[in-house]
Amino acid sequence: MAASLLTPNEAAVVAGVTLRDVNRVIDERILPERLYSVADGRRVHLAACPLVGFYVRAARALTAEERLALIGRFSERITAPLLARPFEGWAEADWRVDDDFLSVSLSPFVADADTRGTRLGAAQARVTEDPAILGGMPVVRGTRIPVHDLAASVATGLPRERILAAYPDLDGEALDLAVLYAEAHPARGRPRRLSVVPPDARPTDDRTIARKRRKAKVTGSAAPCV
Repeated sequence: MAASLLTPNEAAVVAGVTLRDVNRVIDERILPERLYSVADGRRVHLAACPLVGFYVRAARALTAEERLALIGRFSERITAPLLARPFEGWAEADWRVDDDFLSVSLSPFVADADTRGTRLGAAQARVTEDPAILGGMPVVRGTRIPVHDLAASVATGLPRERILAAYPDLDGEALDLAVLYAEAHPARGRPRRLSVVPPDARPTDDRTIARKRRKAKVTGSAAPCV
C-alpha cells in the first residue's frame, strides 16, 4: 500500500480485526504514540497493524498484561528504516521474544498483515471515484458498477453466480476486491436500494393486515339528560 497512515477501517482490514478493536487499541493507548495519530482524525500507521492483530487475536492465549509487555518489546524492533518502508525487509527481521519459559513470535502477524495490506492495495487500485461517473460514487474501474451495491448484495447472501450474471463485465476477482474495498471504506448516508434482485424472488407473505382505528378521546363532561 502506498499510504503509511490508515483510517481505522483500513487498519481493521489489514490487522484482521474489527473497527471496535482498532478504536479500543487507540483509546487505551496500547500502541506506542509514534504508531498512531489523533490530531486530525484517527490514523494508524501501517506498521502498527501486526501489533494490533497480535494484541486482539492472542487474547485467548495471553493475558492483557503479557500482550502489552510483548507489544513494547516488539515495537522496539520497528526501527526507523522498517517504519519508513512497512513490511519491506520485515521478513528478515527478528520478531521472536523469549522470556523465561515463554517464547512468542510476531512473524505470523507480520506475514498476515502484509498479505492483507497487499490485497487492500489491489482493491483500492481496482476502484475509482470519478465525479463524472455516478457523481463520484466508488465504482469498479472501467465500469459504472457501484462497489457498495456489490458488497450489500454479498452481505444479504445473494449467490455469487447470480451477482456475476447480473454484471457481465464483472469477474470473481473484481467482486472480491469490491467487497474488500467497501469493508475498508464504508458507505456514508442512507443505504441504497440493491440493484441486484434475484429473478425468482417472491414475497414471503401476501396477507393484508387491517389497520386498527384509534378510538376518539372524549373530553369535557356530558350534557345532563332531561
